[in-house]
Amino acid sequence: MDIRHEADGSKGRFTTGDGDSEMTYVRVGESLVIFDHTFVPDRYRGQGLAGKLLAAGVDWARAENLKVIPQCPFARTEFDRKPEYRDVLKE
Repeated sequence: MDIRHEADGSKGRFTTGDGDSEMTYVRVGESLVIFDHTFVPDRYRGQGLAGKLLAAGVDWARAENLKVIPQCPFARTEFDRKPEYRDVLKE
């Protein structure tokens, strides 16, 4: 499934091609971003889609030299489980 990045000022989201699944964020200043919400409809659950949305967000944060506060429960859990995301984690 194709993942797109949509940004509008300090807010944005990573979404699937159909727009039903998303991970949203808010930029705070020049170097910080908060991942605040992840949603995947029931029909897509269990397919790893939320993880793909988060991975796209992490890749974007790396490319933009941003630190991430994973406020969303899913993102927080994934950051705790995956040491490869710690380089962008705001401690």
